[in-house]
Amino acid sequence: MTPLIKICGMTDIAAVEAAIEAGADAVGFVFADSVRRVSMRHAVEMSDYVPAETKRVAVMLHPTADEWREVKDVFQPDILQTDLADLDYLEVPERIETWPVMREGTVRDAAQLPATFVYEGSASGSGTTVDWQVAAQLASRGNMILAGGLNPENVQEAIRQVAPFGVDVSSGVESSPGKKDANRIQDFIDAVRAGDPTEEETIV
Repeated sequence: MTPLIKICGMTDIAAVEAAIEAGADAVGFVFADSVRRVSMRHAVEMSDYVPAETKRVAVMLHPTADEWREVKDVFQPDILQTDLADLDYLEVPERIETWPVMREGTVRDAAQLPATFVYEGSASGSGTTVDWQVAAQLASRGNMILAGGLNPENVQEAIRQVAPFGVDVSSGVESSPGKKDANRIQDFIDAVRAGDPTEEETIV
């Protein structure tokens, strides 16, 4: 089964349109300290271009209750993505799905992993690849959305090694920090959907 595909860090309408046209399952809007951070007004404007079948993800990091309340009420995301510990104090209505972020090196008991989770390195959006062998062990425990250092050139190998439920890319499809490249978005999604070419050759 083709993994869920999330393109994160939308900063302009062109990027949103490129992700939608390429067939992304989810698009992420960053409300945390980042070169990809967007204002509430701009996020709402961009989200108008997202069809109902594509999930709108609010990406946050240690938000205050007031910051989350504004995102929840004004942006009205389909999904909240934030560190697992943040969910202990945030009030998230049932209509909004949660994707807790589990960071490499912090998972002490794999048996306690959430049913669905994002797995990435210590710094979001840094382009740092996690250890795929470790990730593969955790991916068997739930619906892992693999992030961290993915790009059109390595995503097929990442999927082959980890077998994640989904993949999440941001800097790997940019022409410069915060600026998405429509061709790389298309290449990334094409690579995910193409599967492992070595397996196809073996079958033939």
